[in-house]
Amino acid sequence: MTDLIEVKTADLAGEALHWAVAIAENLQPFVQPPEYGNPHRVFLPKKYYIGERYTPSTDWSQGGPLIEKHNVQLSFNGHRSGGFCAYVCNDNGVEYRPSGGGRTHLVAACRAVVASKFPNVVKVPKELMP
Repeated sequence: MTDLIEVKTADLAGEALHWAVAIAENLQPFVQPPEYGNPHRVFLPKKYYIGERYTPSTDWSQGGPLIEKHNVQLSFNGHRSGGFCAYVCNDNGVEYRPSGGGRTHLVAACRAVVASKFPNVVKVPKELMP
């Protein structure tokens, strides 16, 4: 892995978002270098997911359980305002700040999970940034 760079939590997308979620969840991600025309990709050690990439912002089988685990509250704010807004809530339904937002439920939920641990910025491998 190369250098880590700071990225605003609200700007996370794609593989950088997947990495940040894994870091927030203490899952020890690693970056697979490009091969067969694919870019850098995020994977987890086999003890978590056998032979799968870690893509919680696009895969409901990985991102969906995060919504339940973190009591994520989602709302639709309209297509013109960016789509969805998400908050991580405590067991009493009180929202932690800041929120996460995105064009899909999963992107918004993933950004909210990351923002609950890293409110402003998070460090990601520079090769994951476009």
